[in-house]
Amino acid sequence: MVAMTLNAVPDWKFSSAEGKANYEAACRRYPAQCIVDLAALKDNMAQLVNVVGGPNSGTAVMGIVKADAYGHGLIPAALAALAGGATWLGAAQSHEALLLRKAGIGPDRCHILTWVYNGTAVPFDELIANDIDVSVGSLAGIDAVAAAARRLDRPARVHVKVDSGFGRNGFTPQGFEAALNKLVPLAKEGVLHIVGQWSHLAVADSPDVPEFVASTDRQIESFKDFTRRMEQAGIAPEIRHLANTAATLSRPEIHFELTRPGIGLYGYEPDPAMGTPSSYRLKPAMTFQAQLGTVKDVEAGHGISYGRTYLTPDNTSTAIVPVGYADGIHRSASGFDMQGAEHVQKNGGPVRVMTVDGPKLMRVSGRVCMDQFILDLHGSAAELGVHEGDTVELFGPGRGEAFAEPTADDWAKAAGTISYEIFTCLRNRIPRLYLNASKVLDGRDLAKLDPASLL
Repeated sequence: MVAMTLNAVPDWKFSSAEGKANYEAACRRYPAQCIVDLAALKDNMAQLVNVVGGPNSGTAVMGIVKADAYGHGLIPAALAALAGGATWLGAAQSHEALLLRKAGIGPDRCHILTWVYNGTAVPFDELIANDIDVSVGSLAGIDAVAAAARRLDRPARVHVKVDSGFGRNGFTPQGFEAALNKLVPLAKEGVLHIVGQWSHLAVADSPDVPEFVASTDRQIESFKDFTRRMEQAGIAPEIRHLANTAATLSRPEIHFELTRPGIGLYGYEPDPAMGTPSSYRLKPAMTFQAQLGTVKDVEAGHGISYGRTYLTPDNTSTAIVPVGYADGIHRSASGFDMQGAEHVQKNGGPVRVMTVDGPKLMRVSGRVCMDQFILDLHGSAAELGVHEGDTVELFGPGRGEAFAEPTADDWAKAAGTISYEIFTCLRNRIPRLYLNASKVLDGRDLAKLDPASLL
């Protein structure tokens, strides 16, 4: 058994004795764990489907599962998204798109789109053979996809990526005529099946900035102009998709035939300017917890971590949280005090610690190290009841720092970044464990998951 004195996270409800054993094995293997609630993922997707009008609205929903499902786990998250009503999955890299098919998620269950690649080396033949839709946004990409389709004697399902003002992938208005000159004959020949037209919004997550709202309006008009040009060329797109999570939640006029919520699936709003997850009936799916290492007493003025950027203001106790930047804890979430060498006051990342008086919010004290960081407990560990082995919570589906329930948004604020980066940087050496899998997935899908990951 894992000896734990105090626990700052929920008492996890295990589905079976095997689930409890899996949890204990993960705690022995590594002193931190990511607990992902598949029921939350399913419910979030169901809510996003409801936002666009339900399964019969004419607008489908693509669950974005790129980047190992934002660090939540590619296959489990994809299956939960499908259980919640998604009929499309999106994976930026072709490798992940192929993994979805290899896991047994066939074309009878959903379409899959992939869009980031090196056009000189991507396995277009494998993608086409596996009924995976491919984005094209360059002339070289069109040529490469067409060549693979000819080799297979099978049309490639393509989505034409247009640059409506984001400046990333896709054809610009000026370069679109050359693209049409290639696409039209290939479509007529049957080499390419023109399924979709799509683009990406730059600032749809900033409804509080009038300039950005106007910029989004201009992107929408540009997108519609691309559609008109495709229609005039005789290759009208069957499906248009422009709405990310922000636009899915706030711009119903551009839901079109498909929306692509990413961060919303995982239970977060795209930007705190839009409100909180609860504003949209979303629930963060991941809880990131760790078990404390060394707990000890130190005197006032004791330097904490590299650079002496934090000096203890009083006699106190410190505790080691045994994860660091090698695990994906941002070094920029370090905490400094005015006494330290840099004479800077900066709050470190928040951690929920349970004490005999209830939960307390502690913060990273000093610099985050490669494999650990340190908490100043601001008191005696013996009096607080804090001991080595206690489970602390770095973030979860809580109400925020004011309630000693830190979220990924709170860590993003401390690190000067966004919640997306907080999830996706968590390394795979941290075990991912899944709650409610048997409630969300049928036996066929459960068999696709690692049994040792199920709680």
